[in-house]
Amino acid sequence: MSALLDIRNATLKFGGVVAVNDLSFTVEEGEVYAIVGPNGAGKSTVFNLISRFYDPFSGAITFDGNNLLDRKADEVADLGIARTFQNIELFEHATVLQNLLVGRHRHRRTTLVEEMLFTPRVRREEKRHREAVEEVIDFLDLQPYRNKMIAGLPYGVRKVVEVGRALATGPRLLLLDEPASGLSVEETQDMRWWIDDIRKQMGITVLMVEHDMGLVSGVSDRVLALADGAKLAEGTPAEVQSDPAVIEAYLGAGAA
Repeated sequence: MSALLDIRNATLKFGGVVAVNDLSFTVEEGEVYAIVGPNGAGKSTVFNLISRFYDPFSGAITFDGNNLLDRKADEVADLGIARTFQNIELFEHATVLQNLLVGRHRHRRTTLVEEMLFTPRVRREEKRHREAVEEVIDFLDLQPYRNKMIAGLPYGVRKVVEVGRALATGPRLLLLDEPASGLSVEETQDMRWWIDDIRKQMGITVLMVEHDMGLVSGVSDRVLALADGAKLAEGTPAEVQSDPAVIEAYLGAGAA
């Protein structure tokens, strides 16, 4: 395996608060890599650095040899990076199918004039995008919800739809921000199988932020534990969970 994502000595400050502190780690192509830590540890902030929502105070971030710091936020998807959010960001008054088609936007090659005239090229592209989205719908068992409005769907289904929209972009790296948050035990188990299949069947590398250690242990190859924006430990799920510094950060001094 080779490093797909490389973060080196990244630091991000908000005024006097250091949100990410001299952080370095790599994500190898083909693995599931999880970031864990207490609330406020800087986990989602790392995602926002990768997504180019924030500029680091210092450090370097590269993806497949490309300097991400040279890219704007709207250019990240074109490199093959897709993400979900802690708070579901879907178009509530559109159908599941329409939301997934939004994920195909980066692949559109037709012009505005061609779109207005609905030329043969547009029709061919539309067919290609529909086929790609239908593959995602089948993969995530979303067939019963294909034409339903997001606003009327249960929370658990919405979480899956957001994963589906990210997959519809055709990413090489998928950022999952707390995919099990708010899910039932059964839904979390389903999410575990999907993450595993996303890696094995679709060949997509996964970087995940998650609190559910059962899910983390079940799907992750390696885990990074953060506290106050800095690295506490890195290794297999078992190694990180048994690390005294991680135990102390979660449970308090003396717990280890």
